[in-house]
Amino acid sequence: MKTLIGLCAAVALLGGAGSAHAARDYVWAAGSSTVFPFATRVAENYGRKTGMKAPNVESLGTGGGIKLFCSGVGDNFPDIANASRPMTQQEFDTCRANGVNDIVELKVGYDGIVIAADRGAPDYQFRLPHLYLALGANVLRGGKFVPNPYTNWNEIGPGLPNNRILVYGPPPTSGTRDAFVELGIEASALTYPTARALRERDSDEFKQMTHPLRREGWIDSGENDNAIVQTLTKTPGSLGVFGYSFLEENGDKVKAMPIDGVAPTVATIAEGTYPLSRSIFIYVKKAHVGVTLGLQEFVTEFTSDAAAGRGGYLQSRGLIPLLPPEHEAVKAAARAMTSMSRPD
Repeated sequence: MKTLIGLCAAVALLGGAGSAHAARDYVWAAGSSTVFPFATRVAENYGRKTGMKAPNVESLGTGGGIKLFCSGVGDNFPDIANASRPMTQQEFDTCRANGVNDIVELKVGYDGIVIAADRGAPDYQFRLPHLYLALGANVLRGGKFVPNPYTNWNEIGPGLPNNRILVYGPPPTSGTRDAFVELGIEASALTYPTARALRERDSDEFKQMTHPLRREGWIDSGENDNAIVQTLTKTPGSLGVFGYSFLEENGDKVKAMPIDGVAPTVATIAEGTYPLSRSIFIYVKKAHVGVTLGLQEFVTEFTSDAAAGRGGYLQSRGLIPLLPPEHEAVKAAARAMTSMSRPD
């Protein structure tokens, strides 16, 4: 009798309010375009090992994936949100407001955001402040914020090529875009005393002045990072912003530029010495575990030594593995399905 009651509860849960749908027999993950190639590779291996139906993995951008994930519990909403940045307080609160009360945050590795060009392009020796001066909608001149007046890279700093500022990158829904703004643009702006003083005085105004990217010079290119790579090979003088994994896959076509003299490599990203290093995550809806067929098994595969460990098959896709003690802690959290606290 208890088994029958539990089955009915599962059907009711994943059918949604007022629905008679059965529980889904496949895992559904949605979110970051950076995490997408890792998640699809795990899905392939999971399918071969278990014989279960292949998970549905969608590339919607981190913001889009978390928004859908947080919209509710049931088979109309994803089991997993893939993210190339941490979940925000606002997103967590939206989840709670929609009945998504137990969320498991699992860091699966590291990635770097690269600034790349066609292999035949000149080398750019970027310093961190160059990113803000070139791509911010408002920049500091004479201690005041003004609309960005720069058109060519050589106006930004000595030694940069006399090429038009033309950068293709991800849209606002992308975690790569969020991370680039935080690690590149915001950190770059904070090298200026005026910007630091503004943040101390009014953090909201600081973000309003420094976070927007210019409309001329920065081009939103959708969630497909491979499309950015293809654009660089066809558009002389252009640069692109995307995840390190896509550099690994396309090293015969494009090259990355160093920042502050540090090139993006497995070692510099894992150590955090490359300025645009970041962590990548999956968020699991605990209410779906034991209800969506294969969800626990998929998460176990994603966090396993064979997949995300050092020398695992995701490393060959460009994932930078966690250090062993941190990886062991993540595997333990995946087994226990430990719920996260509200983000700081």
